[in-house]
Amino acid sequence: MFNPEFLTTDNNDGSEGNALIEYLQDQSPDVLQRVAKSASSDIQDIIRHNVQGLLGMLPADQFEVKVTSSRDQFGNLLASAMMTGYFLRQMEQRKELEESLLAEQEMSVNPEDINL
Repeated sequence: MFNPEFLTTDNNDGSEGNALIEYLQDQSPDVLQRVAKSASSDIQDIIRHNVQGLLGMLPADQFEVKVTSSRDQFGNLLASAMMTGYFLRQMEQRKELEESLLAEQEMSVNPEDINL
């Protein structure tokens, strides 16, 4: 699901490092795996579709696609995907809460409906 190897960067070009990538590099692979696994398959599908739309995705069996990006552009893409993931997770939690509250309302007994 998540390959922490993609975080290895070669900063020999003298440019200033990306703070987000540096933060991610400081995290243990276990933490990154746990966070990646916490996203539902629906969220993963939406993010995958979003990134593929940004990069342009051609069928791998018919095309040999290579994407070239600068460190800053890749950092922006990573930040965008992460923010999308956080937003989608919050919306998913909101949906779950609303569904839970609606189910609780339906199960609650209205005192006026009780005939004694």
